[in-house]
Amino acid sequence: MDEKQLGRIIIAPEVLATIARLTALATPGVARMGGKWAGGVSRLLGHKIGDGGVEITVEDQAVTTDLYIVAQHDVNLLEMGRQLQANVTRAIEEIVGLGVWAVNVHIQNVEVPAKRA
Repeated sequence: MDEKQLGRIIIAPEVLATIARLTALATPGVARMGGKWAGGVSRLLGHKIGDGGVEITVEDQAVTTDLYIVAQHDVNLLEMGRQLQANVTRAIEEIVGLGVWAVNVHIQNVEVPAKRA
C-alpha cells in the first residue's frame, strides 16, 4: 500500500538534546551533567545547539552528540563512557529514527563524596 505523505515532520534539535541528557543521567556512573567548555548556541553548516551539558549537531539526517559529564567516583570511566555512547545512540535511533554519526563523551570531573564528620 502506498503511503500518502501528509506533510513534514520537524524535530527540533532541543528535543534531541533532551533525549541525550535524560539518557545520560539514567546511565550508571553519571553523577550529573557538566558545563560546556565552549558555550553558546550556534548554527553553522547544520543545526547545532548546546544546552545543559549536551551539544547536538544535525547534518544530512545524522546526529553528532557531545556530552559533558561529571562521573561518580567509583566507576570505571572507560566502561561508563562506552555504555553512555551505546545508550545515547540507541535512544536517538529508536525514539527519533535518525542515524547517529558520533557520541563524544567529555568527562570533565569526578564527583568526590562528601567527608563524614
